[in-house]
Amino acid sequence: MSTLSDLLAEHTDLPGDAVDHLQRVVGEWQLLADLSFADVLLWVPTDVGADPESGTDLVCVAQCRPTTAPTAFAEDAVGWQVSADQHPHVRQALIEWRIVRLPDDPHDSDVPVRREAIPVRCNGDVIAVLSRDTNPAQQRQSSPLEVAYLDCAAELCQMISEGTFPTPEEHGEILSSPRAGDGFIRLDPDGTVVYASPNALSAYHRMGLTTTTLKARDLASVTRSLVTDPFDAQDVATDIREALAGKAGKRMEVEARGAIVLLRTLVLRPGGQPAGAVVLIRDVTEVKRRDRALLSKDATIREIHHRVKNNLQTVAALLRLQARRTQHDEARQALSESVRRVTSIALVHDILSMSVDEEVNLDELVDRLVPIMADVAVVNSEVQMRRVGSFGVFPAERATPLVMVLTELVQNAFEHGYESGQGGTVTLRATRSARWLDVVIHDDGAGLPEDFSLENSDSLGLQIVRTLVSAELGGSLGIRPAPGGGTDAALRVPLGRRAPARI
Repeated sequence: MSTLSDLLAEHTDLPGDAVDHLQRVVGEWQLLADLSFADVLLWVPTDVGADPESGTDLVCVAQCRPTTAPTAFAEDAVGWQVSADQHPHVRQALIEWRIVRLPDDPHDSDVPVRREAIPVRCNGDVIAVLSRDTNPAQQRQSSPLEVAYLDCAAELCQMISEGTFPTPEEHGEILSSPRAGDGFIRLDPDGTVVYASPNALSAYHRMGLTTTTLKARDLASVTRSLVTDPFDAQDVATDIREALAGKAGKRMEVEARGAIVLLRTLVLRPGGQPAGAVVLIRDVTEVKRRDRALLSKDATIREIHHRVKNNLQTVAALLRLQARRTQHDEARQALSESVRRVTSIALVHDILSMSVDEEVNLDELVDRLVPIMADVAVVNSEVQMRRVGSFGVFPAERATPLVMVLTELVQNAFEHGYESGQGGTVTLRATRSARWLDVVIHDDGAGLPEDFSLENSDSLGLQIVRTLVSAELGGSLGIRPAPGGGTDAALRVPLGRRAPARI
């Protein structure tokens, strides 16, 4: 099945920050679906530049089914492409930038009874629409749990339409966040418990709560009295109070009376007005016991990356030593270039050794490579180097060839763009969208020779670059004169798709 990134890349041309926001929304929406007792679908117009009033087609790029109610769709809706007339409430929300709800129709069994569309706002613009669709068989009693869930869902939907939820600060906590069914507590603006679900109450009983209810009690004070570690107790109480004050909620893991629970606070500020907070809680005592058995495996993986990094650094040191002892200039230069290539690969493994995730923050990696590139350059230190824009996060298997390509192109700019003693600036400019990572390595040096041809170049570095770009990254590369002088090496790498098979 296509991922959200794949579908956005195929059907839209959204900028990178809009794609990141939609990823955050999808990361949070299991909570929204469970609180709404409804399916949640994400719709985007297929022609981003068109006027929504012209009836632009819509495509469903993601779907989330509730765990608290029957689904409204027997089939998977991801990939559905429909006209705006078939979903008028979605089109209306896209045009009017407001939440739109269709009248309930209990006589139509082919569509959900409750259909609602919520515009997704990012940086002041509506970039997509969420639809909430409830199964026609969903005839629930208005229990206190349902009322608390639906009230919270309505406030979260309003915050999504205003662009205030979810926030980038909360995105890192999504994957391990408790769900509504694990334990749900609603607080008023003063921090007093308005409603606590049975599962939440059970979790607090396991933590040592002796009373039969949490309602009408100050949750921060109650939690602080139960948590074993005094520092954790103060932190969780502070987190709850900060959420009530409007600060981004956090995820905390605390231990109390032998039980380990996961807590997450969620700020509720629809319309910019404080409406209290939600605390999600899950008893993870048994899960943590199993996790401890996996810690040694994670440590082993990190240790392997660390040893590979050390071995590569040893190889680089040996090559560097050999370069110093070599009298032949061409051999010395070839060995120095090999040192740079091995060092760039070692840096990837160094970053992987510090994280259990098989992903690499390229911005951090490039910033660490900059002084190394300058040190091994043939020209003197008068040439400066800077990065503009963000590369983002890359899978480890694609990060290594990409870093090697960048180092080769930067080194090429240093060596061939400037004469000895000449000053200038080499700029790495990165632009990331739903479909592509575009990188331009610009130098303000002498420019290209008149007879230069990338395809016919006999430079080993450029041959390595061409092979890595085509075989490993599935991208394209062009080297051309820059407007105003100098040279631009333009690299384009596809995103949202699996890397091509290695040759």
